Amino acid sequence: MKKRILCVTEGALIIALAYVLELLCVWLNTIMGIGALLPFGGTITVSMLPIAYYSYRRGAAWGLGAGFVYALIQMLLGFYIPPANTWWALAMCVLLDYMIAFMVVGLADIFAKPFGKHRLAGYCVGAVAVCLIRFVSSFLSGVILWGSYAPEGMNVWEYSLVYNASYMLPNALLTGVFAVIICAAMDPKTLKPMKK
Repeated sequence: MKKRILCVTEGALIIALAYVLELLCVWLNTIMGIGALLPFGGTITVSMLPIAYYSYRRGAAWGLGAGFVYALIQMLLGFYIPPANTWWALAMCVLLDYMIAFMVVGLADIFAKPFGKHRLAGYCVGAVAVCLIRFVSSFLSGVILWGSYAPEGMNVWEYSLVYNASYMLPNALLTGVFAVIICAAMDPKTLKPMKK
């Protein structure tokens, strides 16, 4: 029971940290003018890192739970309604843009585990892998739901690829780099600096 309370408390703190990082990154994106380039959502951010770290610390099941709660918070505080405005489109938006997109981050530990004693490499690969899966989810959403926003004459697949890659690929790179830095400084399993 004590361990469960500790896991829930850590999860709540991680989710709060992820949201604060999201707000900070949105503010920085606005100052740098990136927000104007992404009018239909998407931010260059490291907000996925705390959830990935929590997944490394507590495992994929707890990570999925944190990702689910974070997805709900994202929906409550900034839900974008797809242009089709049908129940099917709304359900697909919830699934692809929120549930899969944020819950998958909680699976980072699954991608890190095969690296065994090379944990630092695993942490990097896990962070990048979940970001790339999130990219695929956003890409499919762009094709299925948001294709009507593609500029005239531009293929919807190309539009979704360019739009989503413009923020998700930097996110994957930043999350991977910061995962290495933070996990080396404080290993999620031991909460001590990683041995060299």
